[in-house]
Amino acid sequence: MIACAYNHIKERKTLYILIDEAHLLDMQVLRKLRLLFERFPKKHNLVLFGQRDLLHYLSLNVNKDIKSRITYSANIKRQNDDDIARYIVKELEAVRMGINTFNEGAMELIIRSAQGNLRLCRNLCYGSLIDAAREAQKIVTIAHVR
Repeated sequence: MIACAYNHIKERKTLYILIDEAHLLDMQVLRKLRLLFERFPKKHNLVLFGQRDLLHYLSLNVNKDIKSRITYSANIKRQNDDDIARYIVKELEAVRMGINTFNEGAMELIIRSAQGNLRLCRNLCYGSLIDAAREAQKIVTIAHVR
């Protein structure tokens, strides 16, 4: 990764490194990334995606050196139940599946279990669809969601 980064810099390309689930990283790893990025020109960016715990840990006094380099942070608000339902329908339409793929009970359980989290909703839907496919069922039920 470091060699690739240096090659991008030599070619005068802007480097964006995206790290998902950054809240799972050890703070020492983030500290090493900070030191690594000090060697690069300022136009390069490190983007961290993580749970709210990440900002809390970065706010501790011991991590002020990392926190001081954050130029922007945002909290994504949870979606309401109607938005989650619309998201599921939109995704089903995008893959040309019927909106009745999930029966009413399955849909309610997914919406309630996702608690406004789109990633959790997506994972529940995929897992339920896989479970229904294993049973050669065309309609996802509560049993598949569980």
